[in-house]
Amino acid sequence: MSLTLETDRLILRPPNADDWPAARDFFVTDRAAGVGGPYTEGKAWRHFAGEVGHWHVLGFGMWAVTRRGEDRALGLIGPWCPVDWPENEIGWMIWDPSIEGTGLATEAASAAIAHAFDTLGWDTVVHYIAPDNTRSIRLAEKLGAVRDDTAPKPAAYPGTLVYRSPRPTGAA
Repeated sequence: MSLTLETDRLILRPPNADDWPAARDFFVTDRAAGVGGPYTEGKAWRHFAGEVGHWHVLGFGMWAVTRRGEDRALGLIGPWCPVDWPENEIGWMIWDPSIEGTGLATEAASAAIAHAFDTLGWDTVVHYIAPDNTRSIRLAEKLGAVRDDTAPKPAAYPGTLVYRSPRPTGAA
């Protein structure tokens, strides 16, 4: 299984230590509210280390999203499956606000969803979204996901919304 994904404009690769400054700059601001932040620098470090560790424990995880020809991480998008999550999630965090509205998050998330079905063999994909995170809700809907009020929610986030993505056309 390849550790990277490529789209027309992007390279999705495992996060690494060089991504820490961009992650920190995101996690300590109000932009991180949709993922439980803002965090102290210490909690931001632990959250980022958890993202990197996910790869080491499961062999996959959220990818650092970079533009082709660049290596600066713009955010994280991809599989997120903590042991206490009721279902497998494709999640996203856009660290760089300058890419909002460019379609890059949609492009990366679409590739991640296809990978989850085709390569990881998932039967379903959900997105756990804070109710006031309107940008994430719009992204989920743009991806074709439908709100599923009957789906179980992570115990740590009982008020979260669950959006379920359809299997992409042609997916295994």
